Amino acid sequence: MELRVLEYYLMVAREENITKAAQLLHITQPTLSRQLMQLEEELGVNLFKRGKNHISLTDDGLLLKRRAQELVELADKTKREFRREKGELTGEIAIGSGETQSVRFLGKMAAKFHERYPLVTFHLHSSTADDIKDRLEKGLIDIGLLTEPADMGKYGFIRIARKEQWGVMVGKDSPLAGKERVTPAELSGVPLFISRREKVQNELANWFGDFFDRLSVLGTYNLLYNAVMMTEGFGGAVLCFQHGNCYENAVFVPLDPPLQTGSVVVWKKNHVLSPATGRFIEFMKGVDAQEETI
Repeated sequence: MELRVLEYYLMVAREENITKAAQLLHITQPTLSRQLMQLEEELGVNLFKRGKNHISLTDDGLLLKRRAQELVELADKTKREFRREKGELTGEIAIGSGETQSVRFLGKMAAKFHERYPLVTFHLHSSTADDIKDRLEKGLIDIGLLTEPADMGKYGFIRIARKEQWGVMVGKDSPLAGKERVTPAELSGVPLFISRREKVQNELANWFGDFFDRLSVLGTYNLLYNAVMMTEGFGGAVLCFQHGNCYENAVFVPLDPPLQTGSVVVWKKNHVLSPATGRFIEFMKGVDAQEETI
């Protein structure tokens, strides 16, 4: 299976039309059709549902699309890591992070590092902790920012001094919006969106105590913005970290008693790092995340 053929396949999957994909790839339509047929023969599956004017992907085709995207992304990343100017540190450092204020630590570190090594660039991928760990395993990102609880057995890590503050995001017209803090009893019966991470749900269950069974859980979420927009229609709340005043029609109310979560910068242990990534990690260690103010 050639990388070039996978790139052809992704173009066809995007355009849903072989003729148009061939034009964009600057190859003939018969050549592209032959490459796709050979790919199907090699894998022993049908990748396309062929219609009169367009094609769509089968279930096997969708699986190959995901795998092809990962392989092409990893190949591109590898090429960029080896593009070096003589005597200069270059490369791209891929960072995965959830929606936390602790990302400011990485931002400050990246800015200081870039001043010293201006040919190094950064790519930020925002997602959930589970996706970040998966991408670390596959080599698609170099460094992850995870919130605890997290299994650190596979990773080297730097613990960040800043703690994430838990609370709820509610609409400005909510009865909870005017409160300085909100208790487990006050959240009983309020339609809630909560994190989809099981470990986080266990932490929240401990905080709610006896009130946990009385919660009205509306659903789960992975990233905050859409969850906040969804709750506007329900008059509910989103259990989340404090993110500052980022939402026009919503406010953050801390939990009472307070609930905090730590954050860690992680990378794969016993894994060969690119020169840029290795130097960046040593740079962060030298700053000492425990003393760095954010």
